[in-house]
Amino acid sequence: MPDAEEPDGQGDPSSRPLRSPSFRWFFAGWSISVAGSSMAPVALAFGVLEVTGSATWLSAVLTASMVPLIATMIIGGGIADRYRRDRVLRLSSLGAGISQAGVAVVLLTRQDPVFLLPLAALNGVFQALTTPTMRGIVPQLTTGPGIKVANSLLASARNLARMIGPAAAGLLTVTIGGGWAIAADAASFFLAAACFGRMALAARPARGAGSPSMRSELREGWSYFSSQSWIWSVTLAFAVLNAAYTGIWQILGPVIALATIGADGWGLVLSARAAGSFLATVVMVKLTVRRPMVRALSMMTLAAVPLILLGVGANAWWLAVAAFVAGVAAEFFTVVWSTICHVHIPERLLSRVGAYDEFGSFASIPLGQLSVPFLAAAFGAAAVAVSGGALLAVAMLLPLLLPSLRRLEM
Repeated sequence: MPDAEEPDGQGDPSSRPLRSPSFRWFFAGWSISVAGSSMAPVALAFGVLEVTGSATWLSAVLTASMVPLIATMIIGGGIADRYRRDRVLRLSSLGAGISQAGVAVVLLTRQDPVFLLPLAALNGVFQALTTPTMRGIVPQLTTGPGIKVANSLLASARNLARMIGPAAAGLLTVTIGGGWAIAADAASFFLAAACFGRMALAARPARGAGSPSMRSELREGWSYFSSQSWIWSVTLAFAVLNAAYTGIWQILGPVIALATIGADGWGLVLSARAAGSFLATVVMVKLTVRRPMVRALSMMTLAAVPLILLGVGANAWWLAVAAFVAGVAAEFFTVVWSTICHVHIPERLLSRVGAYDEFGSFASIPLGQLSVPFLAAAFGAAAVAVSGGALLAVAMLLPLLLPSLRRLEM
């Protein structure tokens, strides 16, 4: 790995982050990783259902990953702010590759699905390191207007992969099995780790005897997070969204799809959502938005439409159209929110504050994943999907009551 003395954001990165060698390596690693990961949700969902035939087992596997992720997210943010983020990212990618390779072996050899639980938990821990590190790394690679351009480029790569990956995973699942798509995801993590190893970020200041402890640094991050209503209000809104959307879309979605549109149809719907997301990120590279959070949160109410259509039994094409529109809205929000955070939160606090944001947003996901099968059994899948969509829409609008959030600019 090259020695790092000055961050590659030096020079003229204000509008063209791809001029930075470190950003190019980061972008390459990111693109490779998301290309594999885009196949994983479809492959894992139908792979588990193929082996077990049970929505409860699928719920258990997804929850086994999410609980450790949430439990270690805040520590991951502290590590990412305390040590060099390129090294943290490389190690977490290697670990994720190893855990996903184990999942692939279990699915391909049709072992007892109980072995998926510890592997999913291990993957969740590595995600807890990766996510806050990703949140904090962009301002070290570019500055000024380049931050929005960088976020748009990264989101474009992610959504191009998501546009192609789910359909490819659906085809693989119905032909040779979902385990091979998971194996490709594992390989992508190893390749991504090699790319991240070529990045060169500035070293963190040396720590002496009087340096603050990890606990003190985490308290500092919490103090900042809890004092900024524009951050925690959005975090709470997304706690509601994630419980409703993840529980219904990830659990009920594949189950309903098996009985209606099939794995290939479900892959089409997910690819359509990614196509909408990709379109939004391409436009965001050049788009200047005033009062961006007002527009972003208002658009996020459209994410409720696919849940409602899923509940009323819409066919694959209507679901695909709704998913496309929801994808536009979701990625518009993602680019806006990432850029707002990078501009308004001090760089040295980004990973810690991001970890608290992610923790608050994700903490409700296991509740949604575990409760949805029981709610669907008690009230019916249709009622759960429609009610969840309505709740999601209301949650997205409530933060707009805060003037401090409405005034934010990128």
